[in-house]
Parts: sequence; structure tokens; C-alpha cells
Amino acid sequence: MFKTERCSLSTFQESDCEDVSKLFTNRQVRKYLGGIRDADSLKETLEDMLDPHSDSYFWVVKGKSTKEFIGLISLDLHHNGIDYEVSYQLLPKCWGKGYAVETVSVIIDFALKNLKLPAVVAETQSANISSCRLLEKVGMELERKVFRYEAEQSLYVIRCLKSEGIQGLSNTFIE
Repeated sequence: MFKTERCSLSTFQESDCEDVSKLFTNRQVRKYLGGIRDADSLKETLEDMLDPHSDSYFWVVKGKSTKEFIGLISLDLHHNGIDYEVSYQLLPKCWGKGYAVETVSVIIDFALKNLKLPAVVAETQSANISSCRLLEKVGMELERKVFRYEAEQSLYVIRCLKSEGIQGLSNTFIE
């Protein structure tokens, strides 16, 4: 479990399925994420998220004092098969309040320092300006843009520079 100033992040469990389903069926949340999930796709996604043998991490975000569901953060293998990607979905009522910056920062820090990953990447539709700004706020740098999933995608990366002992920015992203 992780805690930020206002949020707690706990490992996704079966008891979280109802809350997390709200994200995958919300048109606003899924606007830049391939659209809402139908019942079969959602069931399969939730089952995959619960797989204990998965190399992916999923955390449910809740208000630290209210325990109210805010969203979901994940860290899983990017489709390039090399880098780990941080992803996030928050309920629309929680947008613009800084929750994503708090929680994504904690997960990036965990990935670089605890998991000792050399880098963390993120991919978002370029049209999703709020998501691009968020990634820049947490220290990620735009690496390049590509056309994928029928839209322009912005690829971001942050790399741990071990020689300097600090987090730094990468100049390479392996696609």
C-alpha cells in the first residue's frame, strides 16, 4: 500500500471490481482509451487484472480520509515488450484536483527505486492535452509521436540515471 498526502493506493482485489468497472464503462474516462468495454471484455480484463502470475501491477486509488473510490493506476509491460508503462484512469469528478499527479509520481518512484526499472514510459493520445500535461508535471519527457490505434500517440519516458543517483530523463524509447 502507498499513501500520498490525500490518497491511499492498495493492490487491486476482487472486492474492487465494482468500483473499477465504473472506469471501464464511463465514456468520459474511456474517450482516449479505446472506448467503453462491453460486458465480456470487461469481465476478461478484470480477470486478467486479478491474475497472481501476471507481471502487471494494479492499484486502486481512494481518498485517504474519505475512503471514496477515485481511480486506478497500473504499471505493466508496454506493448514494445521491454519497458514498463504507467497508466491511470480516474473518475471524472476527481479530474483537475491533483490526485493523478500525486499517485502517478508515487508509482514512478516505486518503479525506478524499488523495482529498479531503468525507465518508465507512458503513452497517451496527443489530443488528450490534460494527460500530456500530467506526464510532464511528473517529470516525464515527450520522446516522440507515432500514429497507432487510429490516432496520434505521444510517447513519454523517464529514466533513472544510476551514474548520477538521481531520476533523469531518457533520450531513448524503445518501441
